[in-house]
Amino acid sequence: MGFFTDAYDLFCISLITKPGSLPPNVAAAVNGVAFCGTLSGQLFFGWLGDKMGRKRVYGITLRHRNHGHLCFFRFWLGFGIGGDYPLSATIMSEYANKKTRGAFIAAVFSMQGFGILAGGIVAIVVSAAFNNVYHALPFAQDPRGSTVPQADYVWRIILMFGAVPAALTYYWRMKMPETARYTALVAKNAKLAAADMSKVERITKKDNNSFGLFSKEFARRHGLHLLGTTSTWFLLDIAFYSQNLFQKDIFSAIGWIPKASTMSAIEEVYRIARAQTLIALCGTVPGYWFTVGLIDIIGRFTIQLMGFFFMTVFMLALAIPYNHWTHSHIGFVVMYGLTFFFANFGPNSTTFIVPAEIFPARLRSTCHGISAACGKAGAIIGSFGFLYAAQNQDIRNSLFVLAVCNVLGFFFTFLVPESKGRSLEDLSGENEQVEQTDQERPPITFHM
Repeated sequence: MGFFTDAYDLFCISLITKPGSLPPNVAAAVNGVAFCGTLSGQLFFGWLGDKMGRKRVYGITLRHRNHGHLCFFRFWLGFGIGGDYPLSATIMSEYANKKTRGAFIAAVFSMQGFGILAGGIVAIVVSAAFNNVYHALPFAQDPRGSTVPQADYVWRIILMFGAVPAALTYYWRMKMPETARYTALVAKNAKLAAADMSKVERITKKDNNSFGLFSKEFARRHGLHLLGTTSTWFLLDIAFYSQNLFQKDIFSAIGWIPKASTMSAIEEVYRIARAQTLIALCGTVPGYWFTVGLIDIIGRFTIQLMGFFFMTVFMLALAIPYNHWTHSHIGFVVMYGLTFFFANFGPNSTTFIVPAEIFPARLRSTCHGISAACGKAGAIIGSFGFLYAAQNQDIRNSLFVLAVCNVLGFFFTFLVPESKGRSLEDLSGENEQVEQTDQERPPITFHM
């Protein structure tokens, strides 16, 4: 439910930032400020999760989700959302067993798809209800009257609805036990670890892996891994968030949605929400669940490579014959939906999963937060850059740029190891020194 709320709050803003065209600086602030908060939250809560424990920090992330003055509070909304990335992924990876760990983490992340879908449905219901009661002329006929005073309630209701699942989730987060791996390997409390997870067989009390994040030993063991997770997430989010936040501009450019001047404000919200909900239903949500079903069968590496490859193919297929798609709306929607399908049955899911698996327990949340923050840096670049392109009607060239990002992501994927079927301790190297110094004793293993 945390990720359901995250996606709802981050993406519903794209449904309500029109009618018409906002001034570029206003549109950039409204769309991008939550990402700035998210980036900060990912770094802060990722670090805090390794210092204070996953459970203690997990509930704090929900307290920052409230709405008020739009830009100011969307920053703090994003700050709370940022904490969900490293903590949700780390908690799920440390609870799950190695055979189904990928599917469980992917299932957590797949709720993002339902959050995007819910945002569209709420916007459709609210805008349709208001449009039936408060009729208005199109903007071209009555620029002032096309936005009725009651339209101010539409965007407020849509945004405020995101607080409901966050409030409902808080109690259950506070009831979760701390993960056994954190308690044993970081807090060094074997008895409490056994209480938190009764099937933990053996806990070492040796300080075998005391190197820090900025040490030479970390660079030797995990430096390329961190480069791989940060770079692929950065490149992916440039494309993914550009596509999500500015769907309405792309749909308007190819003529699938009528020009803003031909509609009233509330009618425009309805049409944009209907289009984005269709894409989410046909492309976004299925992509997430294909990942859930297949990730522990074909592996993270294969899914990520395949996703970047097909995202490149379909973006080029949209960009090269771009003028053709202005006369073939159905074909464009199908191709555009496939880019979302392979983003989610691809790097959008795997970049979230892998950083929660390959780093040591005491640095796992921090490294996931760093990786996620790099992703949000890409989202910021993508949202501001695509906004500029949309203002200048340069969407075709933007699609070429996004395709290049996907190509780079494809090659940086080779820095990321395959984690399918391996224990967290083997992946992070936490068994390595125990095996070298104590050959007769079994390595740290967790059977759950």
